[in-house]
Amino acid sequence: MDSPTNTYQIAGLDDLGRGFNRQFEMKVSNGTFQAVFRYERFLLKTEPDVTEPAAINLLINQLQDRGYTQLRSRLQFRGEAYLGNQELWEEHPDPESRGLLARLLRAIRSTFR
Repeated sequence: MDSPTNTYQIAGLDDLGRGFNRQFEMKVSNGTFQAVFRYERFLLKTEPDVTEPAAINLLINQLQDRGYTQLRSRLQFRGEAYLGNQELWEEHPDPESRGLLARLLRAIRSTFR
């Protein structure tokens, strides 16, 4: 895998309902893109996809499947160029069909921790 092409910032609520704000890397190799997200002891790597936006959508969907909500992201580094707050946040609405189930699963998980 080659070095990261871009670095993004992602924020929202984790599976326990705690606010978080982290970076994730977009790796490129052989013309495909893979998002790599680290949060506490959790590491999530998406399957490679043909476009950068598709890899971001895979990451968002996988996080939402795990109970993460109110997600938003923005480009923070284009290559090595720091963009800071120049880029706008992109909101990733919670899926309606999974919203109630995700909240229920999150409540059950937090009960047993």
